[in-house]
Amino acid sequence: MRKLLFICAAAGSAALLNGCATTSSLSKGDKQFARGQYELAIPLYQADIAKGKNAAISNFRLGEAYRLSNRVEMAEPFYKAALDGGVKNADAGFRYAEALKANGKYDEAAAQFATYASSGGNRTLAVRADGESKNATASKEVAATKNKYEVMPVDALNSAASDFGGTMMASTGELVFASGRDGKKFLGNGENFNDLYAIKFDNAATMTGGTAHKLEGPFNSETKHEASATYTPDGRTVVFARSNDGSKKGYLSVDLWISYNKAGAWSEPVLANINDRSADDFSPAFGPDGTTLYFASSRKGGQGGNDLYKATLGPNGRFSPAENLGESINSAGNDNFPGVAPDGTLYFASDGRPGVGKLDIFMVKSGKPMNLGADVNSAADDFAPVPMANDMGLFSSNRAGGKGSDDEYMFKKKALKLVTFYADGTVLERDDKAKTTLPVAGAQVSLTSANGQRQTAISGPDGKFSLKLDSVTNYTLVADRAGDFAARGNVSTVGRKPSQDQLPNLTNDIRVPVTLTLNKIILAKAIEVKDILYDYNKYDIRPDAATHLDTLVQTLVDNPKISIELSSHTDQRGKDAYNLKLSQQRAQAAVDYIVSKGVDKARITAKGYGETRPIVLKPTTEEEYQQNRRTEFRVTRVAK
Repeated sequence: MRKLLFICAAAGSAALLNGCATTSSLSKGDKQFARGQYELAIPLYQADIAKGKNAAISNFRLGEAYRLSNRVEMAEPFYKAALDGGVKNADAGFRYAEALKANGKYDEAAAQFATYASSGGNRTLAVRADGESKNATASKEVAATKNKYEVMPVDALNSAASDFGGTMMASTGELVFASGRDGKKFLGNGENFNDLYAIKFDNAATMTGGTAHKLEGPFNSETKHEASATYTPDGRTVVFARSNDGSKKGYLSVDLWISYNKAGAWSEPVLANINDRSADDFSPAFGPDGTTLYFASSRKGGQGGNDLYKATLGPNGRFSPAENLGESINSAGNDNFPGVAPDGTLYFASDGRPGVGKLDIFMVKSGKPMNLGADVNSAADDFAPVPMANDMGLFSSNRAGGKGSDDEYMFKKKALKLVTFYADGTVLERDDKAKTTLPVAGAQVSLTSANGQRQTAISGPDGKFSLKLDSVTNYTLVADRAGDFAARGNVSTVGRKPSQDQLPNLTNDIRVPVTLTLNKIILAKAIEVKDILYDYNKYDIRPDAATHLDTLVQTLVDNPKISIELSSHTDQRGKDAYNLKLSQQRAQAAVDYIVSKGVDKARITAKGYGETRPIVLKPTTEEEYQQNRRTEFRVTRVAK
């Protein structure tokens, strides 16, 4: 018995054999299929296909036998062969899409679901197919979400059979789980009937050591499935799921049974009053309050497939009417196996939402189911979460690499890897007179964030400094040293944080290199301010010139002790007196602009030189004339 726990599909299996005129026309495979004995039906259908006997319908029913025994991933080639053979079954296209999705073929599954949704097949499945198409597309993103959890098999629990689920029995300190290790064979899927087992770990923290044994008391039976026991915190009440025996006379639903511990002995289990006798009710789990019972049910009136419900256990041993958890939790697919953490957080398994495989495990955060990602979830079935404290717990899976059909795994949320950013910088000094650029000590470096927070450092003998940075923050760096123009730069941690899987350690330092180059102040040395252009015969500051003058404003702000002369020069064309006047007007306009930005006017002098100080004495090209038409500044004084 795998994942859906109990296969009570015999009556449903018979209904799937539509198109058969009489019982006498059923094949041998059909007869086993109708009994829900899929493991016996599979080789019979394979034999019919090999003989070419009703190949299309035999392929479809072979696929159905795998699906109904929860091996839908193995059904893909048979559904495709059935469709290629023209099978007349309204469900075939939808089932083929399910198999594609189970095998991680998300794009193909999305396209097949979309085709089915518009094909006018089974109306109920067509409505569901539209949502499943979107789910399959979204599943690719989910499959890429990983490295949040560590996952380890719990060898003390696992066997060659199916092992799944779990709950702590407070009275003995044992973990109670389900296993088919010693059961008789169940012909629905070829595995064994499941019983309840208990184990007391040698080391409870690591879930290691100990020997599993069948749970004592009136719980297990030879020809029925028992699983998913859950206890009230006081250890006096247990609820568990029990199935039919799979016999021809036993077409009963899966039900919840309840037993009480009185004077150290468990009472004979009886049916709980919340069962719906026309549906399956299974995978119960008490919440930490010991009165709220969550469980799964296929009863009518839900969102589709199996839904999650809850009910309250009263002091008289009876439950309140079951309440559906609603569409925010339940999907159009199957929502099963609730598990409740000590803090009340609900976990469950579902195949009706974007996921990595068939059943995926979800946790509810802020009222919304969140997939645990591709660490916990796999391409196989991942189900029966048993959440414990501190973001850890158990779950079950039939993924590759296990000991048996289903195995138990421990999941533990990885500690968040931390990142600390540093600006690792070097301050250099460029001396144009000496024609050197060397590291310089004693420069003060200030680091200012976008919100105004400031910190400082002093460069060492090698010019080095280091300042701590916050994540996702932009900074301005300014280096200042007497006798030099301040140097300004930027550093940012926005977009620099690696993903958790790229970080090698729990704590990681990321160092962002930055270089700030100071320029030595040489009094009276002319420094050109590039691209200060004027319209012909005008001295107004154009917008493009204003942008370049802003850099000079910043230089004066960063170097509050310097005073400058700002000069304007013309080329040699035009009359000398006119050029002298125009250059003075242009220099004054530039100074007025700078003063308008808050610079003290006492620190800056305007001087027009006209054509008296050419760079090129006898220009012959327009480029040479342009070199002479320029704006410059020179430091005239450095305050002490």
